[in-house]
Amino acid sequence: MTTENQAGAPAPKAYQTVLDAIEDQLRHGQLKVGDQLPGERLLAETHGISRASVRDAIRILDVMGVVRTATGSGPGAGAVVISEPATGIATALRMHVASARLSVEEIVQTRILLETWAANTADLQADPERSDRLLAAARELLDAMDDPQLDRAGFHAMDARFHVLLSGLAGNAVIEAMMESLRLSIGDYVRESVRSDAAWEPIAEVLRAQHHGILAAVSAGHGAEAARLLREHIEWFHQESTETQGD
Repeated sequence: MTTENQAGAPAPKAYQTVLDAIEDQLRHGQLKVGDQLPGERLLAETHGISRASVRDAIRILDVMGVVRTATGSGPGAGAVVISEPATGIATALRMHVASARLSVEEIVQTRILLETWAANTADLQADPERSDRLLAAARELLDAMDDPQLDRAGFHAMDARFHVLLSGLAGNAVIEAMMESLRLSIGDYVRESVRSDAAWEPIAEVLRAQHHGILAAVSAGHGAEAARLLREHIEWFHQESTETQGD
């Protein structure tokens, strides 16, 4: 039976005290990336909860991309603070997409919103070295994707990475994390969207051409044109893959 407080609302789970404490310590700089969390016994004693509840908290932080856990002894063992926001967001999105609470179409619409904003916002001169590095990585991906021997799984993985790289040109860490999480959340759906190699080949040919057009616009600093091409590209593939699934 769920314990309730005097107001009738369910009482907080025991592990929540650990989550709240770690959030507070991160916010105030008492914990930082690379630090190791105290052991289970000490956390349990500090917060007056069981070690099982502490383990629940650590598992949640692991799934959220806040800590990485490792067995053994030494500085790398136990729970170490990391920062991989896309991991936690993607895990939640995948579950809600699978449950049909969030639709793939809504994820696609969100991608369009984020990617077109990033294209319009990107200033290649704000950090030229970083921009050159991201654009060079994007060109390498397109070169690899032009290989007709590349399998579909490899193409989709590089395609997704290409879009994340371009979004990174806007220099907004939240946008990058959201783009990465969206990529991870619907990766399986994208890979399964085209059912046969025969159907895939003509689609891949169009995607390659679209990618090169987008990169050319981005590299030239034509944000509005890049945003238009990105919208057309994403909407076209979503429509094609949906129609292919219905065949």
